[in-house]
Amino acid sequence: MVQIFLVGLGAGAAAALLFASVVSGSMAAVVLFYLAPLPIMIAALGWSHLCGFIAAVSATAVLAAFSGLFVVAVAVIAFGAWWLGYLTLLARPATNGERSELEWYPVGRLVLAAAVIGTLVVVAAIPNFGTDRESLQSTLRRMYERIIGEPSIVDLLVIAVPPAAAVFTTLTNLFNLWLAARVVKISGRLMRPWPDLGALTLPASSLALLALAIMGSLLPDLLGIVSSAFAASLFMAFAMAGLAVLHFTTRGMRGRALALASTYAAALVLGWPVLLLTLAGIADRILGIRRRIAKRHGMPAPRP
Repeated sequence: MVQIFLVGLGAGAAAALLFASVVSGSMAAVVLFYLAPLPIMIAALGWSHLCGFIAAVSATAVLAAFSGLFVVAVAVIAFGAWWLGYLTLLARPATNGERSELEWYPVGRLVLAAAVIGTLVVVAAIPNFGTDRESLQSTLRRMYERIIGEPSIVDLLVIAVPPAAAVFTTLTNLFNLWLAARVVKISGRLMRPWPDLGALTLPASSLALLALAIMGSLLPDLLGIVSSAFAASLFMAFAMAGLAVLHFTTRGMRGRALALASTYAAALVLGWPVLLLTLAGIADRILGIRRRIAKRHGMPAPRP
């Protein structure tokens, strides 16, 4: 118990330093800021969710003590990291034939949880810029006019920033979770077996949530902005499901590694292939593409 407490405090201090690095304003500091959830996740995955909770509490407390402010967005990021770590190690007994084993929390639900946390971070950050749509957009416009100056680009950024921030936070949450799991796995402390990306399946409710978020984005004022941020996060979640479809359908094919590497590179460099992956993920959720392929080839079908 003492070890869990000390590791949690150390991880929280490391996370607080990474959070605080953003005040320098450099690009490297921004990267470090988005890596701040990593120590909390490592503590949660490598020791226990209690250790991760201590890390989240201490990181938030240290920042509040030294800055004199309680930053809600930082608290959401910190406790979101702990929550993802907690869900990752969540399991229940399952019996398959004569062998008893554990059924781990599905990876697709982890992706959905990351999307929800990404939206909550945007919700927590909005009051720092304004309390309604007009004040929020006015603050963003003034900020970007000082940096860019081109009115057409500024107008686009004012609209795109909240959804883009939700998408980026969702991605960084998933990247940090993957990196934390890799680190803990190398150390030999990861209790959960490494998941199969090709089996990643979003729950059926994700489609209904996406439809509601899209409809909500048409609403006026901040509710529409929050809904658009949630819709963007869910689109990214479906893009991850689209990657899972690609991993599943290319199994056994020649040139599979090249096809996967090319897809990842194109998505990172060009951006627009992410839309195709999103459509593939939505189509799989509606039509059951992988389920049909698995049935045809006598393979176990992915399940949410």
